[in-house]
Amino acid sequence: MVVAASENNAIGLKGKLLWHLPKDMQFFKDVTEGHYVLMGRKSWEALPPKFRPLPKRPNVVITRQPGYEATGATVVPTIEAGVELARQNAEQELMVIGGGEIYKQALPVTNKVYLTRVHHVFDEADAYFPELNEGEWEITSTIKHTADEKHRYSFDFLVYERKKG
Repeated sequence: MVVAASENNAIGLKGKLLWHLPKDMQFFKDVTEGHYVLMGRKSWEALPPKFRPLPKRPNVVITRQPGYEATGATVVPTIEAGVELARQNAEQELMVIGGGEIYKQALPVTNKVYLTRVHHVFDEADAYFPELNEGEWEITSTIKHTADEKHRYSFDFLVYERKKG
């Protein structure tokens, strides 16, 4: 999974991010390029048209809507179908990129989370990242960033890996 979430796990409001952090956008691009990206229909539709599909990545959109078309992407009915599609194409690290309900459904089959923790609480949100159970996950990497003229909030890049056993 790749996600940016606030201190209260808010990730969006009305299909939009709650912040603009250029270094996080670059991090997202660096982590996902060359990999299959799996997202829900609402996340697909929230992408700006010039970034739909996300370039240099096979895009997979999950929806239960029969006949849904996502130009430049493969449409699947379930997370499991998206995982299987990536597996059949020898993907080594499928990237789940949202939204909130997709993160919640995919968490049980996820082994790694690239989390940008935005150090702010957003009370106005309608999409959230699920809570990670600390007993099941360990942080294997942390890179801290302070707020500056281009980044209103401080944030950390964290990599969580599911504990073995």
